[in-house]
Amino acid sequence: MSDFKQAKSPDIEIVQHETAFKGFYRLDKYQLKHRQFAGNMGPVINRELFVRPDAVCVLPYDPQTDSVVLVEQFRIGALTKSKHPWLLEIVAGIIDTDETPQQVARREALEEANLQLQELWPVTSYYPSPGGSDEYVHLFVGKCSTKDAGGVFGLAEEGEDIRVHVWSLDAALAAVKDGRIDNAASIITLQWLALNKQEVVSLWQAK
Repeated sequence: MSDFKQAKSPDIEIVQHETAFKGFYRLDKYQLKHRQFAGNMGPVINRELFVRPDAVCVLPYDPQTDSVVLVEQFRIGALTKSKHPWLLEIVAGIIDTDETPQQVARREALEEANLQLQELWPVTSYYPSPGGSDEYVHLFVGKCSTKDAGGVFGLAEEGEDIRVHVWSLDAALAAVKDGRIDNAASIITLQWLALNKQEVVSLWQAK
C-alpha cells in the first residue's frame, strides 16, 4: 500500500490508492469519486493508472536543406500488431532526473542520432493516453545540420540499437500520409512543422 495521496482538485475524492506493481514503470490502483456535470458527487469508481516519467520528443530539422532526421528502432508496443515492429520516429527520451525538457531534447539528440541541436522551438505538450496513463509529452523541433548525419547509435548499456535516417520534409510527410510513420509524437511534430515551416525557416536561416 502506498502513501495516501490527496487529489489536487476539490471536486475529486480519493477513497483508496495503492501501488499494484512497481518495476521500470508503475501501476497504481484508485478508488475515487468525482463531481459530475449535474453538480453532485458521483459513485465510487475503480481506475488503474500506468505511472511513467514524462517524455521529451524532438524533430531535428535542417532549414538549409529542408530535411529532417528520423530514427528507427525496435518497439515492444508494436510487437504483436506489426510484422515489422521497428518504427520510424523522432528522437525521444524520458525525464528521469532533474533535467529540463530542453536539456533532455539536446541529450537525446546526441545519444540517439549524434546530433548537436543549435536551437529548440517548442511545439506543444500533451497527454498521449490520459484514460490510463499520467505520462505528459513535450514536443520540440530542433535546428541542426544534416550534413554528416547517419549511422547507428544508442546506449549499449540500455540495449539501444538506433538507425538514423535523413529524409526530406516532403518525404516524411508522405510517410505520415501513407501510414509508414504511425506514432503520435512524430505525426504531430511533422504536421506542425509543415504548417509553420515558413516562420521557422525565416527565423532560423537569419541566424
